[in-house]
Amino acid sequence: VVTAVGAGVTHVKPGDHVALNWAPNCGHCFYCLRDSPSLCETFVGPIWGGTMMDGTTRLSKGGQPVYHFSALACFADHVVVPDVCCVPLDKDVPMEIAALIGCAVTTGVGAVLNTAVVEPGSSVVVYGAGGVGLNIIMAAKLAGAGRIIAVDTNETKGDIAQSFGATDFVMARPDTVEAIRSRTSGRGADYVFEAIGIPAVQEQCLDAVRPGGMIVYVGMSPMGSSTNLPGAIIARQEKTVKGSYYGSANTARDFPLYADLYKQGLLDLDRLISKRYKLDQINEAYAEMLAGEIARGVIVF
Repeated sequence: VVTAVGAGVTHVKPGDHVALNWAPNCGHCFYCLRDSPSLCETFVGPIWGGTMMDGTTRLSKGGQPVYHFSALACFADHVVVPDVCCVPLDKDVPMEIAALIGCAVTTGVGAVLNTAVVEPGSSVVVYGAGGVGLNIIMAAKLAGAGRIIAVDTNETKGDIAQSFGATDFVMARPDTVEAIRSRTSGRGADYVFEAIGIPAVQEQCLDAVRPGGMIVYVGMSPMGSSTNLPGAIIARQEKTVKGSYYGSANTARDFPLYADLYKQGLLDLDRLISKRYKLDQINEAYAEMLAGEIARGVIVF
């Protein structure tokens, strides 16, 4: 909820309900003018530097600056943010849902609808059935995919993935690619989404996608890591490899759209929330997330 605004802010006012966008955009740089605001050049420096646009922070401790995570903050009940980080939503959208839309929903759903533009009747593989992967699965179902194959190392994720729209579940093991091909006429899938960020899995995607198909990397692999993708195979088999950062989102357009899809019952976001935590339970929340025990957790203040 907006509590106060600075001079010159006109698109939100105190009392408005908003979802926060962690990849703000200026609207007038090279990428923004080409409808790729998630790649905005203007905000790259501040986002990576942890500052506001003027290079300063609004927080300090012991006289030293405390930096802002992705232009927002993290695990706080009040934040100071650039106005473009605030996207108004209808007040009948629960705040917990607005929080999900601000990150995992936009990342996963946008990867399907914006980055890949999945076609009806197509086959889709999703590596990783966590919070982002489940959103990819829901969006693939929404797009009309004919077969949606979820892959995960955690067997308990199978029932969860299928409850969100996966038609098949395959355990991640040495014969994963064979299991995928056996379900896709021996060719591989039309679209393969990697929602984990593990280089070895990213490499396996090349074998899981059919010739002429598309791989979409959604998970963020560790900085400095490398992925081996043989150029000869990509060229000869005409496979496409795309990255999807924040679901290739235009947040001013997409946040309200995803909220509307939720209200229509087309995105089952309520069930994404496996558990609610108080702020002093943050370490417990991280441990359960890393153990794969929850789909998505939220902190309730």
